[in-house]
Amino acid sequence: MTDSASPNTTVKAPLAGVRVLDLTRILAGPWATQNLADLGAEVIKIENPQGGDDTRQMGPPFVRDQHTGENADAAYFLAANRGKESVAIDIATPEGQKLVRALAAKCDVLVENFKVGGLKRYGLDYESLHRELPQLIYCSITGFGQTGPYKQRAGYDYLIQGMGGLMSVTGEPDHKPGGGPQRAGVALADIISGMYAALGIVSALRHRDAGGGGQQLDIGMLDVQVAVLANQSMNFLTTGVAPQRMGNGHPNIVPYQYFPATDGQFILAVGNDAQFRKAMQVLGLADEATDPRFTNISLRVKNREVLLAMMAERTKTRSIDDWVAAMEAVDVPCGPINTIDRVFADPQVKARGVQMSLPHQAAGNVPSVANPMRFSETPIRYDAGPPVLGQHTHEVLRRVLGASDGEIEGWSAAGIIKETP
Repeated sequence: MTDSASPNTTVKAPLAGVRVLDLTRILAGPWATQNLADLGAEVIKIENPQGGDDTRQMGPPFVRDQHTGENADAAYFLAANRGKESVAIDIATPEGQKLVRALAAKCDVLVENFKVGGLKRYGLDYESLHRELPQLIYCSITGFGQTGPYKQRAGYDYLIQGMGGLMSVTGEPDHKPGGGPQRAGVALADIISGMYAALGIVSALRHRDAGGGGQQLDIGMLDVQVAVLANQSMNFLTTGVAPQRMGNGHPNIVPYQYFPATDGQFILAVGNDAQFRKAMQVLGLADEATDPRFTNISLRVKNREVLLAMMAERTKTRSIDDWVAAMEAVDVPCGPINTIDRVFADPQVKARGVQMSLPHQAAGNVPSVANPMRFSETPIRYDAGPPVLGQHTHEVLRRVLGASDGEIEGWSAAGIIKETP
């Protein structure tokens, strides 16, 4: 739990009472279900007994088992799986399929990110389950959605960033040193797809609870990536001209990028004309602020090269801290370009309790990063860290399905399930 959060334990979490069957792995799906878990849903993560979610092995780095000293789970897995219960079931077996279907019957939501049609062979596709469970919310996350000529293709974040246009507007222009397309440094297509999935699931639950019944939510990562092009897509659709890579520049706002200082670079994010005049005053360029070439945003965009060169000549004469302090004093948005170690050392990040420590069965405790949603009346509680593979198999099958110890032991002996002591 974060130091900044002291939740009233008598208040129910927003999604308390909602049970989610999580058939996802890697990032987009787990990111969606981790958000649901943070909001209080009971999330049962179904994993292959032979290794589990692929991200468990996507390291280094790994956390260490405190008892054996060996690698436990990769940090990648820890990023998207807190608050869940791991149940290891082999869905390739008929008995395993029956168990998962039985669990689905006890759940409000099922989330999966198999290839289109991939779960049909197990009787776990939407059509099969909807006939039996008409109130179930069934969320499918794929690279390209359930329809269209690409629906059978596998989708990966890097591929989607390229196909969806993000890489065409990310990076330096081709003619500059280091120019060429760049992917974002985190898997944005995956993560934002997960966020859209979580929002869609909450909306579908509201629809169901109003008497509308269950439905399938079809999240295609390419759809998501195109959707979040935002102003860049509108720039194209209103002009017919495809935006190009501009490095750290902004297509619609100037100055809005990094500038050189004596000891590195800092960011100026000047969003309006009043801020521009203040920034130019601090830079000692007050007269230039009234230059007819720069008096409004449109003119500054048109004359960006001249203006930015002029400003850079001034910014490189003082340190990052000097400029940040001077700009903050006149309410001009300005800040350093932090490395991630400096991010977690930042006093604002510390004050918000962003870094946490959560329990882990093998490692003892593992680091985590708080959910950015802050509720005044139902603050998020972090009661459980990421599970080890099969950690909750016995408990969930007994609690949710009413299975006996003998049945569970039989399934385990047959290799249908895996239990972790």
